[in-house]
Amino acid sequence: MPRKLPPGVVDFVKVRSRRRVKLYESKIAKVVESNRRVIGRLFSSGALFTRQGTRVGRDLLLAHQHLLRVVSLMHRLTGAPTPPSRRRAARPVDVFRELDELLERTSDLTHRTGDYLAKLRMD
Repeated sequence: MPRKLPPGVVDFVKVRSRRRVKLYESKIAKVVESNRRVIGRLFSSGALFTRQGTRVGRDLLLAHQHLLRVVSLMHRLTGAPTPPSRRRAARPVDVFRELDELLERTSDLTHRTGDYLAKLRMD
């Protein structure tokens, strides 16, 4: 049960945590939008139907799966309901660390795809 604070007292731990969650939500939205643009370019250029394009498409699918895990972690942080199979006690520090790792991996995959598309334009 959360402890009650006297009126006028600010719980800085909660404030920092809320701010950090909002920052992650912003990062996630940017990565999702970036992936969406790259997938669109991959499809519209026809590169998706080549051997290397298929490989890049699989990498983007992996990035999307990472994003789904990130969203699941965000639900755990914000207290939103998660499926029973995903419920477990997690320390916020561990969750934030995992969020950082997943966002970094997802960004790397998206950048590699962008590099591949840039090479296609030069050819």
